[in-house]
Amino acid sequence: MPHDIRLVTDAELRRVIHLDLEIIDCIESAFAALATQQVIMPPVLSMALPHVNAEVDVKTAYVPGLDGFAIKVSPGFFDNPARGLPSLNGLMVLLSAHTGLVQAVFLDNGYLTDIRTAAAGAVAARHLAPGTVTTMGVLGTGVQARLQIIAAAKVMPVKKVLVWGRGAEKAEQLTTDLRTTLGIDVQAVADRHELVAACQLVVTTTPARDAILDAGCLHPGLHITAMGSDQEDKNELSPRILAQADVVVCDRISQCARLGELRTAIENGLMTRTGKAVELGEVIAGVAAGRTRDDQITVCDLTGTGVQDTAIATLTLGRITKAHAGTTLTV
Repeated sequence: MPHDIRLVTDAELRRVIHLDLEIIDCIESAFAALATQQVIMPPVLSMALPHVNAEVDVKTAYVPGLDGFAIKVSPGFFDNPARGLPSLNGLMVLLSAHTGLVQAVFLDNGYLTDIRTAAAGAVAARHLAPGTVTTMGVLGTGVQARLQIIAAAKVMPVKKVLVWGRGAEKAEQLTTDLRTTLGIDVQAVADRHELVAACQLVVTTTPARDAILDAGCLHPGLHITAMGSDQEDKNELSPRILAQADVVVCDRISQCARLGELRTAIENGLMTRTGKAVELGEVIAGVAAGRTRDDQITVCDLTGTGVQDTAIATLTLGRITKAHAGTTLTV
């Protein structure tokens, strides 16, 4: 029997899907489901391709109660800019949770991943940052750095933002853009540790393979969200940061122990998988403690989960259908 598949291009998705509170709440609910429901989320299929300076991730999750589940293929080929091509591309396929039939194919080139990743940062800030954040800091100058600032501003009244990047020109470009976009004080800084000292909320968004922050930068009332490490050879934080933090939160402990900052702390003998780390969904659902005092130091290790992809793909199909966007194929 023929059935319809909605085929949606990157350009069409960008017209309909924007980072907003509904998406942030959707991702928050997905994390809560991961902690409280019988979610089926296999380990990430992660393939590093060092010979071509590339990596490929495949993520998926089934969430009880959702009509569909997503399978995402996310390649990153980092020599592509020299060829005039984007470094990130890929797609999401949404299948029916009832029949397994393909419902939609989102040719998003990583756009939906960018949006759901930024939303996760906002969720972490909402639940783990101290009650008053006057200054936010971001390490990195790419797409995710920009989106993390926009996302945080949607869940808390950030008054000032500091940006550090390896390239001063890119940092200045980002600050100029964000001053216009958000209408707040955004400044580039040259010293990343001075940035941390001035901030209550810090987000690291780099592809670093050697730690860019050490434990000497820690101070009471600091929250750090690290999201750059999603491969076995990446690392943004000194493992002593996790060891000295009052609270360590992972999007998925088993995944962070393999791909995230938690992995480095375990390898250095400073933490264990069964130690103090808890999961973000547990904090959201109230079954584990997150920040309990404003003077605590908290860290959130985000590696990106399949449950986020299923959540945003399901929401996206609803919005695309309502907007009559995309092309319907009958197969």
